[in-house]
Amino acid sequence: MNDRKAQISSNLAAVRERIVRALATCGRTVDEVELIAVTKTFPVSDVEILYELGLRNFGENRDQEGSQKSPLLPSDAIWHFQGQIQSNKLKSIAEWADVIHSIDEIRHARKLNELVNGPKSIFIQVSLDENPAENRGGVAPTLLKEFLQELEELENLDPIGLMAVAPIDQEPDLAFSRLAEIHKIAKEVDPRISKISAGMSNDFEAAILNGATHIRIGSQILGVR
Repeated sequence: MNDRKAQISSNLAAVRERIVRALATCGRTVDEVELIAVTKTFPVSDVEILYELGLRNFGENRDQEGSQKSPLLPSDAIWHFQGQIQSNKLKSIAEWADVIHSIDEIRHARKLNELVNGPKSIFIQVSLDENPAENRGGVAPTLLKEFLQELEELENLDPIGLMAVAPIDQEPDLAFSRLAEIHKIAKEVDPRISKISAGMSNDFEAAILNGATHIRIGSQILGVR
């Protein structure tokens, strides 16, 4: 085993162990959480190593990287787009991303609906930022019900859950607990909203404890670039 594969393998094993411990704490099982390896800025050789180690879910923040890497992996790899959406990139994103985590504008949802034959799996990004000046994207919780009702008209989209990023100045447990409450309300509006995409390298345990079904981890597995 080469040095890079050994390093990634060790990191991945450590992350998986932490996931198992967090799940045990809240009485959940391993099959309830999907680990997405965030491979942005890393070469496709690293993605291939992760694939060899058994991972199938890979996340990218930029269309340019995702569109280049995805064709180089076997067809059973699942690609997740989790970056900020630009209208002029949406057609390309729709072609390579199996799941889109960052739908937060109805105009993007409508355009995506026209571009795909469906059903395209999407997460609706919700803002947990209490200060509007710090908003890094996401539907305001007060507008979520209306947003979900508008999505119901788009037959080629399959809204499967909510996605959020914990605010920098807030305890992750507090942020993700709030997300869990928002999720309950969203599920009442649309029962398809069954999943939660939350938690990254520095806060994924808190996300798991609050019901996350998809966690997005980069630096704890691949290191820092």
